[in-house]
Amino acid sequence: MTHKKKWLVFAPSGLMVIGFGSCLVQWASQMKQSGAPTSQWVAAGTVALGVFNAGVCLFGRGVAESVLYQIREKETAPAESN
Repeated sequence: MTHKKKWLVFAPSGLMVIGFGSCLVQWASQMKQSGAPTSQWVAAGTVALGVFNAGVCLFGRGVAESVLYQIREKETAPAESN
């Protein structure tokens, strides 16, 4: 898989997982506000933060692949004549 394809997969996927993780954080917060047992909202919050951080990692990988793609394109571009 090329750097461009990886970039086009990882960056949007990361953004979607970040959004899902933030929704889960809100869900865990709502559980706490509604008086759910501590073990339930703490477990839900832990999973939510794990999902959110996984999204950040995916997005970061997408950024890294974008940089690698841009470097590779710059190296293969024909030299400009003066």
